[in-house]
Amino acid sequence: MDIKAVNILSVFMVLFAVIDITGSIPIILDIKKKTGGISPLRTTLIAFGLMLAFFFGGELLLRLFGVDISSFAIAGALVIFFIGLELVLGIEIFRYDGMKGSSIVPVAFPLIAGAGSMTTLISLKAEYSLSEILIALSLNMAVVYLVLRATRFFERILGEGGIQVLKKFFGIILLAIAIRLFLSNTGIKLPHGT
Repeated sequence: MDIKAVNILSVFMVLFAVIDITGSIPIILDIKKKTGGISPLRTTLIAFGLMLAFFFGGELLLRLFGVDISSFAIAGALVIFFIGLELVLGIEIFRYDGMKGSSIVPVAFPLIAGAGSMTTLISLKAEYSLSEILIALSLNMAVVYLVLRATRFFERILGEGGIQVLKKFFGIILLAIAIRLFLSNTGIKLPHGT
């Protein structure tokens, strides 16, 4: 395997872990149930477009509004925190009134194209070439599309009980991710062993 292929694989794995589309399946199923559906192609294209826009112009846009990447990450962490609360507590915080499907908020942003994936893209620029990052991002978006297309399959396999268990479990994971994102971007350190 040549070095470019290894680099693409490395970037792909980093982005796959940060986007975590497979871990988002219970959340996507819950949103789909509440809204009546999610358009896999539209959601994927919007998330891809947001990530590309942020990759090429995100730092400039944030500077234009006087917002640093840490503040952006904290805002994303808060949205993720509320999604996690919805899943764990079984309450509705986000209102989907009049929306047939919910392809943009909160699925495309911040679930797929969230603060974590966008800041990761920017940080990857320091180590990898533009083409390696774009190929790896495109491959990740293909995986996102396939997972979104397969939601009915996951519903059948998991059943209502399995979906409920996964919702609670991944809700707690989302809360933990949100707290970690919040703490790492505010500089707050928790004492170890507490």
